[in-house]
Amino acid sequence: MNFLFFSLSLGLGLGIGILVSQYFGAKQQDMVGSIIGNSIYVLGSTAIIVSILGILSSPQLLRLLATPDSIIGDSIIYMRMTCIGMLPIAVYNGVTCIIRALGDSKTPLYFLILSSIVNVILDLVFVLTLGWGVFGVAFATVIAQCVAAVTSVIYAYVRIPYFRLSKEQMKPRIPMIISSIKLGIPVALQNSMIAISCMALQGIVNQYGETVMAAYTITGRIEQIVQQPYGSLGMALTTYSGQNMGARKLERVKQGYRQAVIIALVFSICMIPVAYLFGRQIIEAFVKEPEVVEIGMTALRVTSLCYFGLGMIYIPRAVLNGCGDTGFAMLNGITEVVCRLAYSQFFTRIPVLGFWGIWVTTGATWITTAVVCVIRYMRGRWKAKVVVKEGKVQVVG
Repeated sequence: MNFLFFSLSLGLGLGIGILVSQYFGAKQQDMVGSIIGNSIYVLGSTAIIVSILGILSSPQLLRLLATPDSIIGDSIIYMRMTCIGMLPIAVYNGVTCIIRALGDSKTPLYFLILSSIVNVILDLVFVLTLGWGVFGVAFATVIAQCVAAVTSVIYAYVRIPYFRLSKEQMKPRIPMIISSIKLGIPVALQNSMIAISCMALQGIVNQYGETVMAAYTITGRIEQIVQQPYGSLGMALTTYSGQNMGARKLERVKQGYRQAVIIALVFSICMIPVAYLFGRQIIEAFVKEPEVVEIGMTALRVTSLCYFGLGMIYIPRAVLNGCGDTGFAMLNGITEVVCRLAYSQFFTRIPVLGFWGIWVTTGATWITTAVVCVIRYMRGRWKAKVVVKEGKVQVVG
């Protein structure tokens, strides 16, 4: 549930960042400042509403998820505390998405590192020293989020002139607010749908017992690590595409896409021998049970063959998002949901596959979704998402 809430602020932050990158690329500085000013209303109001709803509905939502009675009390405390932290999360996501849109991808990492260190230290103090238990863990998380939000705002105000807003730039502009929401909501819904489809696949995994569950969990963690280069490449490509679309340099967008594909291909090919030669050692870093290691090692080899498909989800989607075609994110999310549900039912029922169908489903889902992403990019509708009228860039929703 926290991930679903987080996806909303992240999606809206990305929508705002797309607008900033496009107007920044078009050298329309006044518009950049106005977007930043209006982002306060978009992110602030959304975070406050989500916080209130989360705090009030925590008991009902947790019971809906069949939370055991033995931990329902602590779960309510934790969820309500993290809901209080929605506003600093929204602030951090908004500021860092804008900073990335302006071409600086390093500074947001520093804020995240600082926040993580603060979180760990406060966890130790609140839980081990003060004995605050679950409340202490949640409180530490909220404080760490506040640290990230405050430091990012201070840095942005001091170092980036666009954040020193005038009264005119702070005035609410409904069309700009609507554009931010239209660009951000599809991304948020996409992440939510992906999370739901993963939960559905987890339900099938659970039917095969603890050994398969353990192997699936471990390979899932490894896949999260493998996805980081693709994700980082995607974030860079989103900013790059947005800035060049704003400057109407479509050929540079295409060139960036081609170069990113080559990078993803090389990385994906390099990861295959890693999985085949060192798969056992990688799995054993997480668990020692022989049966889990054997299943995990083979599963890792299966999915490694499809890593390029995973990369080709991130790259076209990043270009499309940067160019303002975030409406595709909804289609992208639906594709993943349908594939995981349909493929899991099909492959796991083939006798020769059995539970191996779980990992075949993962690979097949990546490949199918990648094909859909590439087709969307090749159709070229993203080229018309930004138009120039009378010397001014206008973003098409």
